[in-house]
Amino acid sequence: MYERIKQYIEKYHMITKDDKVIAGVSGGADSICLLFILIRFAKEWGFALHAVHVHHGIRGESADADEAYVRRVCGQEGILCTVFRENVPLYAKEHGLTEEEAGREVRRAAFEKVLKEQKGTKIALAHHMNDNAETLLWNLCRGTALKGLGAIAPVSGVWIRPLLCVKREEIVSYLKKWGISYCTDETNEENVYTRNRIRNDVIPYLKKNINEQVISHMAETAEQMHALSGYIGREVSRLKEECTVWDSSGKLLLIEEDYRKIDGALKGYVLHGIICEAAGYRKNIESPHVQMLKDLLKKQVGRRMSLPYGLTAVRCYEGIRFEKRRMPEDSILPEDGTLPEQKARFRIFEKTVISEAFPKKIYTKWFDYDIIKNTVKMRHREPGDYLTIDKNGNTQKLKQYFINEKIPREMRDRIWLLADGSHIIWVIGYRQNQMYQVTEKTIRILEVEFYGGEDDGRDNSCNAQ
Repeated sequence: MYERIKQYIEKYHMITKDDKVIAGVSGGADSICLLFILIRFAKEWGFALHAVHVHHGIRGESADADEAYVRRVCGQEGILCTVFRENVPLYAKEHGLTEEEAGREVRRAAFEKVLKEQKGTKIALAHHMNDNAETLLWNLCRGTALKGLGAIAPVSGVWIRPLLCVKREEIVSYLKKWGISYCTDETNEENVYTRNRIRNDVIPYLKKNINEQVISHMAETAEQMHALSGYIGREVSRLKEECTVWDSSGKLLLIEEDYRKIDGALKGYVLHGIICEAAGYRKNIESPHVQMLKDLLKKQVGRRMSLPYGLTAVRCYEGIRFEKRRMPEDSILPEDGTLPEQKARFRIFEKTVISEAFPKKIYTKWFDYDIIKNTVKMRHREPGDYLTIDKNGNTQKLKQYFINEKIPREMRDRIWLLADGSHIIWVIGYRQNQMYQVTEKTIRILEVEFYGGEDDGRDNSCNAQ
């Protein structure tokens, strides 16, 4: 197994002799195996190694025992170890996350902190082949693009996963062979989290009733999809260069004639890459934004759509021109329902991968994106507008809501609303609709940040208090 892992590390250029590797060590079989493999590698190759352990504040004496064990092992092996003690349940509550999500965020922050403090170059995690198969199934079940079919990447920036080429049972067998003990997290046997249910129920069923080698086959497929995703990424970069130009004013221009020549399977990827280049950012550029561009190409010259990071896509004779500019303060709402950039910022992302804290600001709100039925619009009130006012689904006319809140009549037509058809998602500056709240069942989140006021983002034209 050692030689197989060594070849895997070399295949993906995970570690060199000049690296300083920060290893996440929980005390369980996977991470203890990773630690001892890396210790052996370090002696052979000469790189530096530093361990990190995170106590989650969940499992009481069991977690204390894990910490003590990791400290003892690292001390015996002469490996420096940094220990973090966190209150994950409290963090989850404060940030609107599950404990699983909160634990992942806390660990990531701890690893990155030590990487910076210790001037490290790589962060090694103990994901193995079983984890890869579970992730592939999980991604398929919740919906994924090609990148998600690649499951867990062997290398992602500074993050490396040397054990992805071996199975869990091989890891346990290796530890037994060398007489290395490890801790057991009893919560892994509980089917509280989706991943645990896949691990404890779905995978065993597939192995027993479909194919004993299901884990190996899925891991092989994931590795092939990861390689294919890389190839497509390179091809998309080439095609993107062929169908775009920067004009004399410094604006990126999509040439429709050249774009139409691209194979349909790659058009969406190319549009995504163009948006990222024009915006100067890749994070939070999602498939809805790509669809917006596809729709814009069907519209007449002069139509425009707002995109993340203050970017505006404008339909022109050549194709689409991307502009980054602020609209005048007296701009009116365009008839297509988009909003001047200075008023709001929208983004869509998956709840399972978020790293941000749940917003507590009056003018930044999260909504369950997948229950929205129509195109979301930022507008003023219209006849028939209504709100869902409680968890039982009871509704109230917007007019009645304004009366109950004693909002002056002369202000009501100037208050901005986030609308799903006639269903008001958010009366900005006042209240959210109960129906669109983010819950444990939420998969994708729509974040809306409303701003433009001098102090706190309130639209001063509304004069709302």
